[in-house]
Amino acid sequence: MANVEPQECLSVALKLVKQAGDLVRDAIKKKKNIEMKSSAVDLVTETDKAVEKLLITGLSSAFPDHKFIGEESVAGGEKCVLTDEPTWIIDPVDGTMNFVHSFPYTCISVALWVNKDAEVGIVYNPILEHMFTALKGQGAYLNDEKISASGETDLSKALVFSEMGTSHDPEKVDTVITNITTLLTKVHGCRTMGCAALHMSHVARGAADANYTMGVHCWDIAAGSLLVKEAGGVVIDTAGGPFDLMRRRVLCASTQELAEKIAKLLKQYQPERDDAH
Repeated sequence: MANVEPQECLSVALKLVKQAGDLVRDAIKKKKNIEMKSSAVDLVTETDKAVEKLLITGLSSAFPDHKFIGEESVAGGEKCVLTDEPTWIIDPVDGTMNFVHSFPYTCISVALWVNKDAEVGIVYNPILEHMFTALKGQGAYLNDEKISASGETDLSKALVFSEMGTSHDPEKVDTVITNITTLLTKVHGCRTMGCAALHMSHVARGAADANYTMGVHCWDIAAGSLLVKEAGGVVIDTAGGPFDLMRRRVLCASTQELAEKIAKLLKQYQPERDDAH
C-alpha cells in the first residue's frame, strides 16, 4: 500500500483547495455555463469540472499511488469504488444549486480515506472564508481555531439541519416533507443551507446540533464525517445503525443520545448505493 503521512497530505491538499477556492470565488458572481446531469435539479457547471481537474491533477502529482473518487469523474463514467488503498474523495463544488444562484453557501470538500476510514478532511467555503480541517485523532478546526460539537442531548433544544433534497422522485419528496413535518414541532428549529458538507461542518463547530440527509453521495459527506467525529460529535446511519459512506445516508449529531432520538423519528429512504455499479 502507498505510504501515507496525513499531515503532509493535509498540507498539500490545503494549498490546492485554496487555489480551487479562487476559481469558485471568481465564478460565483458571473454567468454560469450550466449542464443537467440526472435531472433538472442535478446540475454541473464548468467550475465544478475545473476545480476537480485542478485538485486531482495536483494531488496525483504529489501522491502518484493514491486513488480518486471525484463527483464529476463518476458522472463521466468512472467507477465509484472505495478500497483499502489511500483514496481522495472529492466534491469540487458542494451546493452547486446554491453556486448557480450565487447563494454563498457552497464549498469544496476533500477527504483522504485509508483502509476505508477517514484520515484527512477539508471543507472550504471560499465565499465566506470558512476553512474547516481535520486530521484523524487530532481534532477539528475552523480557520485554525479548534472547534467542538455542542454536546446537546435535548431534542426540544436542538437546531437541526434538514434536507430539502436534489431529487423530484415522488418517494424522496414525500420522505423529505414527512420528516420535516415530524421534526418541526419536536425540535428547537429546522434549517437548511442546501449543502451537505457545510451542514456537517456547522454541526462540528456547534452552530447546529444535528443534520440528517438521505440521497447524498460519498463525496458530499466523506470530509464532513471526519470533522464531526473529531469535534466530539457522532456520525451514524439515518436509521440508527453504523455509518456506511457508500449507503448515501447520514445522520450526525452533537451526541449519541440526540442522534438516536432523531433516528427513531425519521421516515427512511434508501437510494441506490454509490458502489452499486
